[in-house]
Amino acid sequence: MSTCRLIKAEDRTPGQPTPGMTREEAIAVEGLWAGLLRSPAAVVAGWHHHGDHETAIYVLSGRFQMEFGPGGRDSFVAGPGDFIHVPPRAVHRERNPSEDELQAVVVRAGTGEVVVNVDGPDPA
Repeated sequence: MSTCRLIKAEDRTPGQPTPGMTREEAIAVEGLWAGLLRSPAAVVAGWHHHGDHETAIYVLSGRFQMEFGPGGRDSFVAGPGDFIHVPPRAVHRERNPSEDELQAVVVRAGTGEVVVNVDGPDPA
């Protein structure tokens, strides 16, 4: 592709599924994926990682609790205006602890599978 293009909201397509969240794919080209993440209020998503992709997340609305680390014991909460970085192969899950829908812009750079759903993080 050698030209600029506009992807309107209605042009986004369903992204890779993970229980508890909806991904809307806007751009999927060699080495780059970008889209919108939505999660209803009070929902916990399934455990997953993003293979060999670096991931940047910008929270638009709601609260974004990221759970990760050994046994999933580490966490933080991000809100509107915050960025989150997820390194390659970092097993994690999202939780929306708010009463509002979570919406975030997600951009990934890398190759291979974009979403790998797993049973959970390593216990150690």
